[in-house]
Amino acid sequence: MKTFSVEEKENIEKIINSSKLCYVGMVDDKGSPYVLPMTFGYNEGVVYLHSAQEGKAIRILCKNPKVCIAFCTDPELIWQHPDVACSYRMRAGSALCEGEVVFEEDFVEKEKILHIIMRHYSNKTFTFSVPAVNNVKIWKVEIKSMSAKEFGVMRPGSIT
Repeated sequence: MKTFSVEEKENIEKIINSSKLCYVGMVDDKGSPYVLPMTFGYNEGVVYLHSAQEGKAIRILCKNPKVCIAFCTDPELIWQHPDVACSYRMRAGSALCEGEVVFEEDFVEKEKILHIIMRHYSNKTFTFSVPAVNNVKIWKVEIKSMSAKEFGVMRPGSIT
């Protein structure tokens, strides 16, 4: 079982869209890494995130908006032989995306983005109150580069 690079954008997007969480990595002004698990929405090359209006991540991103976002499909434990420990692997797909965070402040745009995020988790249509929209910090990350891999697969072309 090997690891294979995924080159096609549509297959990378399948990995992103099948992920339940993403992990957003950033670097503070002292050079220390900071990573947050976050819920997200994805649409046409842009990752959308939301958070509180203030906090450590917001302070970091105001100084350095560059982020790396990691996605992973639900892993599945597999093996070649049940009695051979070294034959056990996790089968999954992972994607890495890089870009810069831009905070969206426009009320109408924030509401549209909240719908994109919720569509990732539910087929329901939601109504957002004015305070809910006003009190959320919306992050937009236009993807500058993306890469992906499938690991624990027997052969290439099997998108996990």
